[in-house]
Amino acid sequence: METITFIVKRFDGQKSWKQEYRFERSVMTLLGCLNKIREEQDDSLCFTQACRHSICGSCAVQVNGSAYLACETQLDDLIDTFKTTRFELAPLNNFPVVRDLVVSFDEKAEKMKKVMPWMCEHKNREGHEQTEADYHKYMEATDCVLCGCCASECRELVYDDGTYLEPFIMNKAFRFIRDSRDECGDERILAVLDNNLWKCIHCQQCTTKCPKEIPIAEEISYMRRRALRMGEDKSQGARHAYAFHHDVLKTGMLNETMLALKTEGLYKTAQNRVPFAVRMVTSGKMNPLHIQKPVKGIEGVRKLYEIAKKSEQED
Repeated sequence: METITFIVKRFDGQKSWKQEYRFERSVMTLLGCLNKIREEQDDSLCFTQACRHSICGSCAVQVNGSAYLACETQLDDLIDTFKTTRFELAPLNNFPVVRDLVVSFDEKAEKMKKVMPWMCEHKNREGHEQTEADYHKYMEATDCVLCGCCASECRELVYDDGTYLEPFIMNKAFRFIRDSRDECGDERILAVLDNNLWKCIHCQQCTTKCPKEIPIAEEISYMRRRALRMGEDKSQGARHAYAFHHDVLKTGMLNETMLALKTEGLYKTAQNRVPFAVRMVTSGKMNPLHIQKPVKGIEGVRKLYEIAKKSEQED
C-alpha cells in the first residue's frame, strides 16, 4: 500500500513546530484523513469541523500553501494536483491562530459589521416581492459559507495594515447592495470605500480558490463602478480609473506622463516619480513633449465604450 505523509504545523498557544504523520492511502476526504490521525495516532491534534457536507465552512485549512475546504477535498485529487503523497498542512493564512489548524474569526466578524450584513427594508414599500431576474443579480453571493479560503489566499491582506476588508466581507456587502428589497446600498458602498475598496490588486485568488466558485473579484469591480457612478473621486484608485478611462476614450492609448499626475497629484508625483521619469527621458524611452494623437481605429474603441456604457446602464 502507498503511504501518505502529512506534515502538520502545530501550535499550542506559545510555541509552534511541525509534526509528521503517516498512514496508508485509501479513498477519503482531507477531513477524513485528519479524523483518522486524531482517532488513531494523536488525539491532541486540533482542527475544526461540523457538517462534513461543505455547508458550514468550518474545516478550511492550507495544503502545500493553498486553501481547501477539507470536507469536500478528496485525497486522490490532492495527489493528482501536487503529484506527491507528501503534504504540508497549516492553518489558514491571514487569520490569528488559536491552536494547530484552528483560527479565530472574531476580528473578521467585527469588521463585517461595517458593511451592515443585514436587510434594510424599504420603509415606503408594502411587501417584499422580487423578480427572478433581480434575485439572480446576487444569487451566487448567497452561496458563501464563510470558510475563509478567499481571505487566506488574498495577496492584499498579506501586506495590509488591517483596514482592507476580507473578500468574504466584500461578498457580503455585494449581496445586500444588489438586493432590490434593500435600501442601504449607497451606505454600504461608502463603507467599503472607507475600508480601501480600491486596494484590491485583481490577483483573482479569492475567486479561484473559493469552494463555491463565487466571482468575488467581479463583485468588487461592480462596487467600484457603482462608487464611480456615485461621484467617488477622492481616492487614488478612483482617480486612476477616471484617468485611464478618459485617456483611452480620447486617443485609444494611455498618456503615461499624465496618468501619474492625474492619479497621484503634482506633489506626490514629484516626490515619487521624478527620478524614474528622468531616467526614462534620458534613456529615450519617454518624450514628455510628445502629444498623443488618436490611434487608427479610434472610432471602434469609442464604439466599444458606448456598448459597455449601455450594458452598465441596463445592469
